[in-house]
Amino acid sequence: MSVPNILKDCRAKMGKAVDHTCHEFSTLHTGKASPSMLDGVQVTVESYGGTTSLIKDIAAISTPEPRMIVIQPWDKQVLKDIERAILKANIGFKPSIDGGIVRIYVPELSGDRRKEMVKVANNMAEEGRVRVRQFRRESNEALKAIQKAGVISEDDLKRGEKEVQVEHDKWIAEINKHFTHKEKELLAV
Repeated sequence: MSVPNILKDCRAKMGKAVDHTCHEFSTLHTGKASPSMLDGVQVTVESYGGTTSLIKDIAAISTPEPRMIVIQPWDKQVLKDIERAILKANIGFKPSIDGGIVRIYVPELSGDRRKEMVKVANNMAEEGRVRVRQFRRESNEALKAIQKAGVISEDDLKRGEKEVQVEHDKWIAEINKHFTHKEKELLAV
């Protein structure tokens, strides 16, 4: 293992942690409908022998209006299963079956609910920061290990640690930027 390889691995892992945090932010709804609000909802389809799938794998999801999500399953037999899965997911939506589609009206967020969502977003951001710090620690340990093995000098170790810290600071700032944006979005009425 070399310093450039350790830094490359560190950069990739920290980038993935930030991407994951941003994806988590997208699951928080702000009162504006988005298909990503249903990303984690698992549907158990009884007519297919109890197989479990994500909604996006068995239906088309669209937002024809700013406060409405429409789910159009490929197979009309799974309408009830989709409705049941959304209710079971406990994400605050009341789906209704309308012909061959499921409609969801996204409710307006109250002031208290908005503040609650900001707290959730802050926890998500902190989890992302913790992951980035963990990757910094792992990278520094890897650098110390190759220095101890005689592969790099003490100066190379210090330079490598500085570069890891620069990467850490860059990715933490990225998480903070996304959190600030999400916070503004959540608190906007």
